[in-house]
Amino acid sequence: MFKKISLIFLVVLSFVLLLSGCNSKDANQLDPPKKGEQIAIMETSMGTIKFKFFPQYAPKAVENFITHAKAGYYNGMKFHRVIKDFMIQSGDPLGTGSGGESIWGKPFDIEVTEKLHNYRGALSMARQLNTTVSNGSQFFIVQSKSASGTSSITDKNVKSKYEEIGGVPSLDMDYTVFGQAFEGMDIVDKIAAVETTGDNSTPPTQANLPKTDVIIKTITIENN
Repeated sequence: MFKKISLIFLVVLSFVLLLSGCNSKDANQLDPPKKGEQIAIMETSMGTIKFKFFPQYAPKAVENFITHAKAGYYNGMKFHRVIKDFMIQSGDPLGTGSGGESIWGKPFDIEVTEKLHNYRGALSMARQLNTTVSNGSQFFIVQSKSASGTSSITDKNVKSKYEEIGGVPSLDMDYTVFGQAFEGMDIVDKIAAVETTGDNSTPPTQANLPKTDVIIKTITIENN
């Protein structure tokens, strides 16, 4: 009888833990990748950055990035927009911020969820401001070591994590987070620290452009 009750208790406990995991507001975003998970190894001219993905929450963005990476689409591209204490951006074959397309040849909609956030190290899709259906090939890596505007965050765990590691909470629910850097944030910081043209360059496509090119050499997709 005792064994039967214990078994029922364990089943109920497992179900409760499963539900609590499904309702998590963080989706284990900052955990290292599990064995067998697909990861990206980005070799840049300044060093290596590694990412894990969230296909369960941003399936189109993940498929788009991985397919482009496997095809060599990103090889040789510049980080064309670099803003220290904010983010570094790439994925435009023109190197101006005005080019690039998705693997489907047309823009796709944002994929946002309360379970993923623009914490430091987040890999997110860049898009146009006037429409949500503008994801193409461009992406950015959140670099900010601090986070402003956390007073308006109602979830205590999310607020605490932003205050602990940094990020840009104002981007949440507007930009698709589809990956997270788990290695190489020192390289992201190095890229963010390069000298750029600044915010007020003319033409605007030259704003925040590194004065010395920072290049993506290759992006390799493999299982962890």
